[in-house]
Formats: sequence, structure tokens, C-alpha cells
Amino acid sequence: MRRILTLAFVIAMFSSWAFAQGKQYQIAGVAFYNLENLFDTIPNNPLGRDEEFTPNGARQWTGKRYWSKIHNMAYAISNLKTERTPLGPAILGVSEIENITVLQDLVKDPQLKDLHLQIIHHDSPDRRGVDVGFLYNPRLFRPLNVTHHTLHIDSNPNFRTRDQTCVSGLLMGEPVSLIVGHWPSRIGGQKQSSYLREAAAALAREIADSVLRVNPAQKIVIMGDLNDDPGDISCSQIIGAKKKIKDVTEGGWYNPWWEVLDSGIGTLAYKGSWNLFDQIIINNNLIGKDRSTFKYLKCKVHNDIPGMKTTEGDRQGYPLRTFSAGLFLNGFSDHFPTQIFLIREAK
Repeated sequence: MRRILTLAFVIAMFSSWAFAQGKQYQIAGVAFYNLENLFDTIPNNPLGRDEEFTPNGARQWTGKRYWSKIHNMAYAISNLKTERTPLGPAILGVSEIENITVLQDLVKDPQLKDLHLQIIHHDSPDRRGVDVGFLYNPRLFRPLNVTHHTLHIDSNPNFRTRDQTCVSGLLMGEPVSLIVGHWPSRIGGQKQSSYLREAAAALAREIADSVLRVNPAQKIVIMGDLNDDPGDISCSQIIGAKKKIKDVTEGGWYNPWWEVLDSGIGTLAYKGSWNLFDQIIINNNLIGKDRSTFKYLKCKVHNDIPGMKTTEGDRQGYPLRTFSAGLFLNGFSDHFPTQIFLIREAK
């Protein structure tokens, strides 16, 4: 009887293995997606910042539009799976969500329901009322510790933004920590607001360093909508993430998206120019050729999911968003999702 396995288990295990040179490998996906204003229809922001996303608000955000948005987001997430990761990403960081309720509605959508995705969420002090969140497949990841971190700006004490969430747990039995953030926007100008994102980057490094002080071998991921590109100060200097793996030293960081953007691929576009704000940055413990534990394999901008691009006009090829110039497009998000893949030899 020990040799008899359920069909579902056999399919899941063998589908997640890649075969090469007589060895078997396991692949795990870690993804991020900005869900662009995933608000419910209920006015519940104390400052009234969500009024536009109500049935009588400027967006005429009715139940029909809300559930269409949920369906579209679920469709996008269901398409983050690959041949080698048939269950989809083990971990998915998300941003621009109003509350835990919208995530609960999202994971119950028929396109995702069978995955039994679990939720980690925290209400942030952001004035607009949006948060980051964390979805995970309990068959692939088990959280052990969760902390939330508020960004304080000494020179701007009234500034409020999204908290950063750090989740430490076991990815298919292997320890890993993930820091999910949505760094301050570029409102007011990129240069004028740069100090805010640099402070957010410093907070992310502080969180990571605190984890590494406990365990210098811990594998760490910093991911989110960083509102900066890989070459900007926040990522390249404050985080210190390198463009090339060969330049990463002990205790250093690697940013695989730098060369992706250099090749002309981004996650959002503005006036004909691509940006790559949706980054997943890894520390040196996740790079190398030792396949006995999880190591970085490759990254992907999911810009090829059918139906998720604008097909005409001056925004052709851009992400098909929910609204454009106040017009309801019944789209997805103004960002494409991103994902990295980790590989290890199967035991």
C-alpha cells in the first residue's frame, strides 16, 4: 500500500519536476502583481478616499463592475502557472487592495478556488486606504512568522504610506523570508519624491538585515511595486542590487529585472516609455549553481497572457487596465505581473 499514491499527488509531483541529465528537479514560483485599485463597493475609508469606488461615486463602482474585476484578476493569476509549476506560484505578493475582503472574494473565484489559496493581510495607515497582501498555496508554502513595518519619514512626519510585510516560512520545506512592499508613488515628480522611495528601500534593507542577523544563511526576497526602476537609487544603491550575478558578493543582492528592462520589456508604460516597477529582488543566498537547495533559475514578465493587452490606439501593447481617462474598459491592471522561478534537485 505504501507504493500506492493518489493520482492527484502523482500528477502534482511529476509536473513540478524538470528532467535533465538523468536528474530530477523541483521548480517553485514566486510572483508579484499590482491589482490596480481592487476596492469593494462599500464606503468605509474614514477620510472618504474610497468614495469614487462606490455605486454613486465617480467610477460608478457597482457590484457588477466589482465582480467583473475579481473575475479578471482571478483569470490573470490562474495564468501564472507554467508546465513545470502546474499549481501556479507557491507565493504571490499583491498590492493596491482595499482590505482582506477583496482578497477573500478573489481566492473564492472558480478559477482559483481549487488551489485553496491562503491570505496574509494587514491594514496599513495609507491615506488612500490601499494595502499590500500575500497569497500562498498551503501545499507549497507554510508561514511561520509574520511582521508588519511602518515607514516613518523624519523630515515629513505626517506622511503615510503602505506598510511592508515580512513573511518567513517554509517553501516546500526550505526556510525563506519574503518582504512585500508598495513603495511611495512618484506624485509630485520622480526627483522630488525620490527620497520617499529611498526611505522605503532603507526600511526593506533594515527588515532583511534583521532576519540575516538571526540566520546569515536565510534566503530572502524583496518584492513589490517599488515605483522605481532597477537602476534608480532606491534599488541599485540603497538595496544595492546588482545587474549581473557575477557582481553579487557575500551579503549582496541581485536584481534580474535590470537586464529585462534594458531589453525593452517592462511592466507598465507611460507616454511610450516602459518602466519595470514590479520587481522581485533576491539575496546572495538564492544565487549560485548548488542545486541541493533552492536557487534562482529565471524570471518572467507575464505580458503574454491572452486578453491582458490593449490592442489598439496609442496604448497598443500596454496592460489593459480597468479604467482609462474615466472610461470603464473592463480590463485587468495597469501593471503586468512578474515571477521568478527557483530550482533545486529533487530529493
